[in-house]
Amino acid sequence: MENKIVIDGIFKESVPILTKIIDAGFEAYFVGGSVRDYLLNHEVNDVDIATSALPYEIKKIFSRTVDVGIEHGTVLVLYNNESYEITTFRTESTYKDFRRPDSVTFVRSLREDLRRRDFTMNAIAVDTNGYIFDPYQGMKDLKLGVIRAVGNPHERFQEDALRMMRAVRFAAQLDFEIEKETQLSIGENAALLENIAVERIQIEFEKLLMSSWRSKGLQAMIQSQLFKYCPELADKKEALHSLISDQISFERAEAAWAFLLYKIETHSLNKNFNPHYFLKKWKLSNKKIQNTLTLYYGLKTRVENQELNPWNIFNLGKDAALGIESLVSHLDQESKHDQVKRIYDNLPIYKKEELALNGHDLMKKTTKKPGKWISEALESALKAVVYKEIPNEKESILNWLDTENKIPYVNDRKSLE
Repeated sequence: MENKIVIDGIFKESVPILTKIIDAGFEAYFVGGSVRDYLLNHEVNDVDIATSALPYEIKKIFSRTVDVGIEHGTVLVLYNNESYEITTFRTESTYKDFRRPDSVTFVRSLREDLRRRDFTMNAIAVDTNGYIFDPYQGMKDLKLGVIRAVGNPHERFQEDALRMMRAVRFAAQLDFEIEKETQLSIGENAALLENIAVERIQIEFEKLLMSSWRSKGLQAMIQSQLFKYCPELADKKEALHSLISDQISFERAEAAWAFLLYKIETHSLNKNFNPHYFLKKWKLSNKKIQNTLTLYYGLKTRVENQELNPWNIFNLGKDAALGIESLVSHLDQESKHDQVKRIYDNLPIYKKEELALNGHDLMKKTTKKPGKWISEALESALKAVVYKEIPNEKESILNWLDTENKIPYVNDRKSLE
C-alpha cells in the first residue's frame, strides 16, 4: 500500500466539504471505516470526516447543520442534498461504565484524535490530496490482515467494552486475525461486556453471523470466553462450535438467527429451550422475532418430514419456504428449491384473505351462535382449497363443509322466517 490514494468516488464528491473547512483556517481529513474500506478495495457508501474546527466553528462555516451529537463533537452538515457527519478532533477521559467517556476534550491534533480509536486499521486519515496519515501503522496491519488495538488493548477495551465484540466481528467480516496481545486482552476483559447494552451487542453479533468468515469470529469468541457474557449463550458453546463453517451463508439476518436456534436446540441438554424467550433476551424487534420463528419452526418441520407440503408452503410464504430450503442444504439434506417453487406457483390461493368464504357467510347458514367452530371450519376449508380438494368458490366450500360435518347446522334462513 502506498502513502497516497486516488481521491475518487464518494471521496471526490465530499472534497468540497473538507475544502470549505480548510479555507476557513482549519484541518480536515477523511478518517475511520471509510478509509479502511477504501484501502481494502471494499465498497464505500459514506465517509467519516474529522476536523480541528470546534462544533460552533463548523456551524459558522456551513449554513445548514443539525446537532446530532454535539456534546461529543459531531455536527451533521447538509450540503448539496447530501448529509455529512463532521467530528472535532478529541481525546477522552476515563470510562467509569466501560461504555461512555466521563468527559470529552476537544483538541487540535490529528494524532491525538487517532490515538483514541479502537484498532490501528481504523486510525488512518487521508487529506484532500489523497495523502495518508498513519501514525499507528494501520496500513501495515491491513496488509498483514491483523486486528490490533491502538496502544494498550486493556485501555481500549476498558474505555469501551463493545470494542471486543467489534474485534471478533471484524475478524469474521474481513478474514483477519486478531493480534495476540489484543486477543489475550479480550479474554482478560470479557466480563466487561456485561456493562454494554444488549442492543449494541446484538448488532455486532448479528453482523458476525452474517459474515463470510464467521468461523474466525466465533473461534475468537469461544477462545476468549466472550460468548459467556452474551445473552443466553453462556451454556451454548457446542451450538456455537457447530456454526463454525464458512460454507453456510445467510441472505437475511432472520435466517441466521433461525439457524442458530436450530443448532442450539439440537445441541442443548435442556429440553425446555424457549426460542421466543431467547430472541427476546437479545432485544430483537417483534417483527424480526416473528420472521425468525417462522423460519425456525419451518426448518424443524422440513427436517422432520423430509419435505414441505403445499399447506406448509402456503403458510410460510414463498420467500420463507425457499429460505428454509437454503438452510436445510447445510444439514446434510438435499435442497428441494425447485420443487418448493413449483408447488408455490401452483397454489390456488396465496393468502387466507383470498378464501371465497368468511365467518359472516357461515353465520348466515346456521342457527348456532358464533364460536371457535367458525375458525375451525374456515381453517378446514382453507386447507381443502390449498390442496385443491375443492374449488375456491363459496357454494362449493359450503357444500363441502356440510358434507364433512364441519358446520353444526346448515339451513335456509328464508325458510325460518
